[in-house]
Amino acid sequence: MAKEDFYKVLEVTRNASEREIKKAYRRLAMKYHPDRNSDNPDAEEKFKVIQEAYAVLSDEQKRAAYDQFGHAGVGQSMGGGGFNQGDSFSNVFGDVFGDIFGGGGGRRSQVTRGADLRYNLEMSLEDAVSGLETKIKIPTSVSCVTCKGTGSKSAGSTTCSSCGGHGQVRMQQGMFSVQQTCPTCRGSGSVIKDPCGKCRGTGKTKDQKTLSVKIPAGVDTGDRIRLGGEGEAGEHGGPSGDLYVQVNVREHSIFSRDGANLYCDMPISFAVAAMGGELEVPTLKGKVKLKIPSETQTGKLFRLRGKGVKPVRGGAIGDLMCRVNVETPVNLTAEQNKMIQQLETSFKTGGTRHNPQENTWLDGVKFFFDKMKS
Repeated sequence: MAKEDFYKVLEVTRNASEREIKKAYRRLAMKYHPDRNSDNPDAEEKFKVIQEAYAVLSDEQKRAAYDQFGHAGVGQSMGGGGFNQGDSFSNVFGDVFGDIFGGGGGRRSQVTRGADLRYNLEMSLEDAVSGLETKIKIPTSVSCVTCKGTGSKSAGSTTCSSCGGHGQVRMQQGMFSVQQTCPTCRGSGSVIKDPCGKCRGTGKTKDQKTLSVKIPAGVDTGDRIRLGGEGEAGEHGGPSGDLYVQVNVREHSIFSRDGANLYCDMPISFAVAAMGGELEVPTLKGKVKLKIPSETQTGKLFRLRGKGVKPVRGGAIGDLMCRVNVETPVNLTAEQNKMIQQLETSFKTGGTRHNPQENTWLDGVKFFFDKMKS
């Protein structure tokens, strides 16, 4: 009786990847394993065929021979290449899960890159706009100078007795066998025989280092400056991680920032707002003159071009936007109150509208109530 095509057995295409083949085997083996199909006599035979197909297609050389010659190409090489038919459900899936999730039983490299660090740097708006060079102190772990990061006095190590040098141990959880990193050697497969007295076998020591950081002009809150190799030291002499300096610009007493533009609120007197005038306006580079036209209303924005921020990533310099707030006079004397009353009376005579916004609003209110009555 002719054997069924192995690709059809696993329900995959002939160009299926190794991962796809493993995934298909896992699904079918779980479905037809005899431990789960005690009432189905055909399941055991189906499971054997699935095992045989997977044993061939998961092996690169056997798969190549099968693709070229079919079953004849692998008929004599199956001995010892497949799974034992008496394998338990947990043993079958222990190897498959280990391969899929990266626990193939191999030893992890002892040399690993160090962790990245972050340093929060607070700075003024003036420094953020103009840029600066400053020094920072950071607590960190550095490679042990005594053992040069190896963690051992004599640079010697021995095979881990817990995992036998594999770097991983197998834990039985019900009917599944799960592989995990060995807690004794932390996946390295070996343990240090004679730990360094200074770093206690870790290969790293605590330290504080001072670094010079150049902050480019135009940075804003949330920007990061990367200092390569200034992070935590690597494990067992591995490369260090990076240090990221996180910028946080403090609130300013006068200006607020939105991208490349700066904003400020500018109080002006009633007289200047009504008759116009000239004011001195602060900028980050000194004072400038700003002409206020007559009849200026609260909320009006004046744009001072080129008085903002040059973005750190390039582009045109922003503007300074000055928002006018007309101040109501306070602490009036009796004479000043009388003068304002006379001024108010004069506004209501002559038929000229001196308060356009108030009059427009009152007209709107009148129209609203007239509409309600109709």
